[in-house]
Amino acid sequence: MSARFEPGDVARKDNLLLMGFAAAVLTMPLWMQPFGAAYPDLLQRFAIFGIFAIGFNILFGLTGYLSFGHAAFLGVGSYTAVWAFKLLTVNVLPAIVFAMLVSGLFALAIGFVSLRRSGIYFSILTLAFAQMCYNLAYSVLTPITNGETSLQITRTDPRVLDTWISGASALIPATNLFGLEMKGYPGFYFCAALLIGAFYVAMRISRSPFGTMLRAIKSNQNRLNYTGVHTRPYALAAFVISGVYAGLAGGLLACTDPLAGAERMQWTASGEVVLMTILGGVGTLLGPFLGAVIIKFLENIFSAFNDQTLHSAFGFLPDGLENVVVQVTGLFVGEGWHLTLGALFMLLVIFLPGGVMEGVRRVGGLLQGLKAAPRAGVRRATPADSAASGE
Repeated sequence: MSARFEPGDVARKDNLLLMGFAAAVLTMPLWMQPFGAAYPDLLQRFAIFGIFAIGFNILFGLTGYLSFGHAAFLGVGSYTAVWAFKLLTVNVLPAIVFAMLVSGLFALAIGFVSLRRSGIYFSILTLAFAQMCYNLAYSVLTPITNGETSLQITRTDPRVLDTWISGASALIPATNLFGLEMKGYPGFYFCAALLIGAFYVAMRISRSPFGTMLRAIKSNQNRLNYTGVHTRPYALAAFVISGVYAGLAGGLLACTDPLAGAERMQWTASGEVVLMTILGGVGTLLGPFLGAVIIKFLENIFSAFNDQTLHSAFGFLPDGLENVVVQVTGLFVGEGWHLTLGALFMLLVIFLPGGVMEGVRRVGGLLQGLKAAPRAGVRRATPADSAASGE
């Protein structure tokens, strides 16, 4: 008899997943302490790039459309947020709203053109648009983007709403949420709250009929077209939603560090979110966030190692052997931390094609099998067994 899953059971599991995710995110300053990653700036990046990866997974994980240009929306969100700080107010709420709105409109325009193609052609189109945006921001649109020096808040900015409410200020104000500065742990918890909200929205999309249609597009788009279903509006909607997530992440980058530079639009930033999603598990809810945490941890922790740190770590070895070990290890840390990331990515692709979440599922299945083995070995006594034993 096959097991049946009632809608109430699915909703209950989703609620438990959401509560577990929220608890894990909000307590990150505690359980990240043993790993040396509990300082606010890094925790903020975990949350921000977790949002970026979760949004990218809505497009790539559900529809199968691989975009190499999502950094464009990250950069647009950052520039929009900084302009909101300069023109309106340093309160972060208007900046976040405008960053999401402008990035969504920008994604609508790019998606409308790019989604006329699929497969590698779609990927190349998105990459081309992102590089165009990078070059425009770096050189052509310098009155808007401030070019290579980056756009940032200055003392002479009009800040119309702030000036109207509290008068002109001779100082450069800090970004805030109704007076609470977006630095340190307050900034992290603001990003964490939006991360939990973004995760909830992604969960609802995945469980909805719209999410089912997106998975159908990934499974066999041609078959849907043959049955009369026009798939492009669904794919475009997923592209725009993903762009809004990227704009939110870009806006949060500007809220916690109020400047915006063209480097956020580079193709390497687009490739990074692809790696985050694949590393954690494409099409899963938790996987993209885990991938973002792993990559940002490696970037910020491993890249901080230098020769002095390595000599201190391997000082117990003989001098000749110590120098050799330091030279070899130095290739994988510091400026060469990308080699560590590449090696980890290769191992996961070879042995765990489904990413970290596939490893979690395998371990869970193994533990369930070990628990079930003792019960399977105990056979319930039957009347025939009792008669044979003379009972």
